[in-house]
Amino acid sequence: MILEVEAIDTFYGVFQALFGVSLSLDAGEVVCLLGRNGAGKTTTILSIMGLTPPRRGRVLFRGEDLAGKPPHVIAWRGIGLVPEDRRIFPDLSVVENLELAEKRGRDGRSEWTVEKILGTFPRLEACKDRKGGLLSGGEQQMLTIGRALMGNPDLLLLDEPTAGLSPLIVKALGEQIRHLKAEGETILLAEQNADFALGLSDRAYVIDKGAICYAGPAAAIRADERIRRDYLGV
Repeated sequence: MILEVEAIDTFYGVFQALFGVSLSLDAGEVVCLLGRNGAGKTTTILSIMGLTPPRRGRVLFRGEDLAGKPPHVIAWRGIGLVPEDRRIFPDLSVVENLELAEKRGRDGRSEWTVEKILGTFPRLEACKDRKGGLLSGGEQQMLTIGRALMGNPDLLLLDEPTAGLSPLIVKALGEQIRHLKAEGETILLAEQNADFALGLSDRAYVIDKGAICYAGPAAAIRADERIRRDYLGV
């Protein structure tokens, strides 16, 4: 396993947000974390990334426990984050945003370059000289994913990538994530849009009230009307 999250408890002050959350990913897998708004998806992603460190439990990445380490150390270990709020640099061009994030991977590899990102996301190629703040929401999301890939991560964390996007852009984004999967990228996808996420994923976890309530093949959740009704609201 490339990632093993073991029974993490995460707090915001005195408020406990996660209760013994455990999940895992193998190299090359796309795994989704599903749940309603406020169920604990983003907190799980931020806990893995060290932005809301778990108070208890372990976050094993390639066998090393990263729980409690600062986010920049976790990033250098090979985990890339695509945050829900995107956080691009609005006054820099698309190319400048990408170049700023460039670094070699853990083993010195540099598979993702500006040219490869622009080839993977044709909408970015068409506006590569435009400032980030002038991009549409979908273009900003693609730029955020591209920026994370420029770090040549071994694991990509996607937090609610479809939030606020039109159905047409969501469809295009799904095709591009499917392309990343074909490239062998390992992806943990936290998403409220169950149909979108399940169509891309090998396995799925369902989180509710800060605890994992289901884990299994993505196809099994798609076929289970009770889980979709009780925990996903679809």
